[in-house]
Amino acid sequence: MALSTSKIPGGNELLNPLFILNKVGLEEGMKVGDLGCGGRGFFTLQAARLVGDKGTVYGVDVLKSALQSLKSEAEANGIYNVKPVWSNLEIYGATKINDGFLDVALIINVLFQVKEKDIVLKEAWRMLKREGKLLVIDWKKTGAPFGPPVEMRVSKERVKKIAESLNLILLEEFEAGNYHYGLIFKKV
Repeated sequence: MALSTSKIPGGNELLNPLFILNKVGLEEGMKVGDLGCGGRGFFTLQAARLVGDKGTVYGVDVLKSALQSLKSEAEANGIYNVKPVWSNLEIYGATKINDGFLDVALIINVLFQVKEKDIVLKEAWRMLKREGKLLVIDWKKTGAPFGPPVEMRVSKERVKKIAESLNLILLEEFEAGNYHYGLIFKKV
């Protein structure tokens, strides 16, 4: 499977997955975890195209129905390097992906939905190999006519503080879209 810029259908038109995934430096052959991938697999499927046949993208979600939808979406788009993984990311060690296995972990529009934000980030850290990258995208703490209520949104400062406690090094902070921030960390 060659690198492709073709668009995978999805419902998250507020974010440009190719821009975001290119920021984190996905390359052919990488192992990627999309933690909290959802049923449409908007980023999972794009990442799968970018890592090619020699790479694998693990779509992780707590909802089995979302994983079944992800599998169907992947097959409908001729993508066969996506592996659905059922897990509760709020339980450290629960995800059936080995320690130090992933090149890149993605946490996109997930943190505002979970109570145990620190555990979700620690679980991502556990699965990342040394020098691996963690990409966090979430809603800015500003009002918008849509999206989650402002009080549910997680500030980038809070994410940076949790990441720092895990000895993750901030590589880049960027505007992921009009309503989202992006943070890229490296595991040392």
